[in-house]
Amino acid sequence: MENGSKMMDDLRSALAGAEQMLRETAGDAEPKMRELEARIREHPWAAVGIAAGIGLIAGIVLSRK
Repeated sequence: MENGSKMMDDLRSALAGAEQMLRETAGDAEPKMRELEARIREHPWAAVGIAAGIGLIAGIVLSRK
């Protein structure tokens, strides 16, 4: 029973750390998302080309057996 309690405490501690990291990261990500959206609006066809290229590469890699 003691091992289970220790494991739960470790799990709670890890979860608390992950939640804190998520809060910090989310705060940093918002300005970067705005910048990315602005760049996509400035150059929409470049964004489409990049997305198509990534999709093509992913399709080739995933279709290999």
